Amino acid sequence: MMRRQVAIIGAGISGLACANRLTALGHRAVLFDKGRGPGGRAGSRRQGEQSLDLGAQHFTARHPDFQAAVDTWREADIVAPWPSMLYCVDHERQWHPHQDDETRYCGTPRMSALTRHLATGEELIPSTRITQLHERLDGWWLEDHHQDLHGPFDHVVVTAPAPQATPLLRPHDPALAAACSEIDMQPCWSAWVTFDAPLTLPGVDPGWPVARFDEGPIRLAIRHNTKPGRDEAAETVVLLATQRWSQQYLEDDASSIAQRLLDAFTDRLPAATALPDVTLGGAHRWRYANAVNCLGEEDHRIGDSGLVLAGDGCRGGRIEDAWLSGSHAAERLVSLVGAP
Repeated sequence: MMRRQVAIIGAGISGLACANRLTALGHRAVLFDKGRGPGGRAGSRRQGEQSLDLGAQHFTARHPDFQAAVDTWREADIVAPWPSMLYCVDHERQWHPHQDDETRYCGTPRMSALTRHLATGEELIPSTRITQLHERLDGWWLEDHHQDLHGPFDHVVVTAPAPQATPLLRPHDPALAAACSEIDMQPCWSAWVTFDAPLTLPGVDPGWPVARFDEGPIRLAIRHNTKPGRDEAAETVVLLATQRWSQQYLEDDASSIAQRLLDAFTDRLPAATALPDVTLGGAHRWRYANAVNCLGEEDHRIGDSGLVLAGDGCRGGRIEDAWLSGSHAAERLVSLVGAP
């Protein structure tokens, strides 16, 4: 069997996992991403003089295959356990420590360490938004936003969020496009605020890392400088809004979102908290952040004409789901076409 040429649209966790598996099995994978580098929602962004995780903050491992991968990343110092505890904040502004049996991990010294590790050795074409697919006699060609063509490829794996995957798939595989319509992707506003001094909360452990809120617009508050490898970072809190609130204010400007989330966070701090001065802040909108409805047991779909649908929306909203979907799509594709 010939070595297959596979294009992968999206260089997030799912696309990278798919590329890793295809490459390991002897096939060629080429990743295309509209961003300047790999990562997607698991990447990091430069804000001022520091790099912030504005999407995925940590992840868990429940499937044995993913746990095995996490173990290798830990050995390579790519990820580390974090956080070891959480706080839950009730409607009376009471902060309660919460511990469970779940081990959580984050990239070190930033989430993008993981995605850059997965991208090592892979062919990646960044800053390239694929707008159309063309099926020709010699295979699949990808047209980008500059109307440049890339190809030919034997297969195209689409790991972009379902609303972005649909227009690519619909002209060629209505069944895969219909599968996209089953997936519900919800937005998330992510804000950050940097203070000029440590944020000390009365009655709360000085090293508090993460707080969950039981009501209001904020879902999670993450104390960024408590993550492994960031001891010297400025005191920065990342605020992730709830899906409902994010949807309600989806089209508002980032500066007003940042201020409203900061105000909401301030309102939930323990009484008598002395808030340090703010030195930097902002917000980022993830239009397709969380997969609500997924495809069920089959975490990817393979069409009849060489197109493949994968991604966290197919299986679930967690990093583990994205990795498993991409890996499984690659393995099944290879099982259909054989080894080179």
